[in-house]
Amino acid sequence: MHSKFRSALLALLASALPLSLTHAQDPQEMHHHHGAIPTVEPNYPRLAQENPAAPLFTLDDAQRMAAESNPTLKQAAAELRATQARRLQAGLYPNPTIGYTADEVRGGSVNGGKQGFFVQQTIVTARKLSRSQTVVDTEIRLAEMEAEEQKMRVQSAVKTAFLRVLVAQELLDARRDLAKIEQDSATTEKLLSNTGQADDTEVLMAEVEARHMRLSARTQENTLREEWRKLAVILGRPDLPRVAVAGDLEHNWPELNEEQVLDRIATQSPATRIAQTAIERSQAELARAKSQSIPDLQLRGGLEYNNDRLGTTPYAKGWEGIAEVGVQIPIFNHNQGNIAAASADSDRARLEKERVALMLRERAASLLDQYSSAKIAAAEYREELLPRSRQAYTLMTQKYGLMLASYPRVLETQRKLFMLQTEYIMSLETLWTTGIALENFLLTDGLESPSRPSEIDRPIRETNLPNPM
Repeated sequence: MHSKFRSALLALLASALPLSLTHAQDPQEMHHHHGAIPTVEPNYPRLAQENPAAPLFTLDDAQRMAAESNPTLKQAAAELRATQARRLQAGLYPNPTIGYTADEVRGGSVNGGKQGFFVQQTIVTARKLSRSQTVVDTEIRLAEMEAEEQKMRVQSAVKTAFLRVLVAQELLDARRDLAKIEQDSATTEKLLSNTGQADDTEVLMAEVEARHMRLSARTQENTLREEWRKLAVILGRPDLPRVAVAGDLEHNWPELNEEQVLDRIATQSPATRIAQTAIERSQAELARAKSQSIPDLQLRGGLEYNNDRLGTTPYAKGWEGIAEVGVQIPIFNHNQGNIAAASADSDRARLEKERVALMLRERAASLLDQYSSAKIAAAEYREELLPRSRQAYTLMTQKYGLMLASYPRVLETQRKLFMLQTEYIMSLETLWTTGIALENFLLTDGLESPSRPSEIDRPIRETNLPNPM
């Protein structure tokens, strides 16, 4: 009992002394020179999954799963098949008409009149069928572009959702580490309070910070679950069980030329190319409308049996051929209303291309500003702030070991380091998500239904242009 009392008294005295006046050099003395406050080894933040308990889910796994299960890709493929079928239908000739005809039919002993059959066929003129096929040919190109765009949109959405899961995963680790640091700080304040080096206010504030950081870690757990659910939905597998994901946030950032990215998005985006093809479709529709003013021919031919007597002979006149040719005379209606409407639609399509390009520039400019700021911040954190904070933390732990700094100062520098780490992770998230959107022409919604060719140049098309907010 005397030995235990002596050890406790020495620990109390050592912890009460100013650290700058204590000069213990012996390793055993170094272990006890802070009394109840333990010595520490530096604990640095990191962005990596080490020794995972199960295989990690990779981005390639996610993209492969989305290609198999995302319904919008199958919708785009189905729409392409439907458009190709409509092209076949547009070139088919009108079916002929076959019927029965009778004229001046009489019964009794007279037994006169005519009876027979006919075949009627419409002869399409002015290449109307080929012009209709030309219109549908442009719709096939639109459907192909839409399928290509939808594939890009799904891949972009999967990559964005995957990286957000990775970020949420990394932030959870960082906030759990911060919660441990705050708990360590609260414990230290209690120990210092026992020796009169901290008052009740400092103890209470340390406990508040510890609880606050534990709350932050718990809410981050919810965020991680929510981000995983979003990823699973985009993959088309909402029941996919949550696993850890693998990725590297720090390297291979999207590298964009800020002066070129706006022009690239405005001129090479699938939305712009679709708008250009919509112009070609409107011109084809105008040509078809003009051809409709040229009337088609109506041909009719057949045979009739004439029961009338041939002069005074007891024989009927017999079979007689019939033939008719008809054509509408375009006096009142030469399709002038539809031609004018098609011409106006063509003008609108040209203006739509201009509108889409301007809208893309507007939305890309906002994202580009976020991307540029995040890139500057991430580089500053990685190259300057974190290395300096890490160095300060290392030096502080060394000073603590040499009894030149207090343990709360060690915790403060460690807390600052991990707080900078969380800010670094959040800047990386903004950098990656905006960079992915800009690289993929702002196509970010993997569950947006692909537009039909007939809807490409309609207001609904705006839903296919993502809102950066």
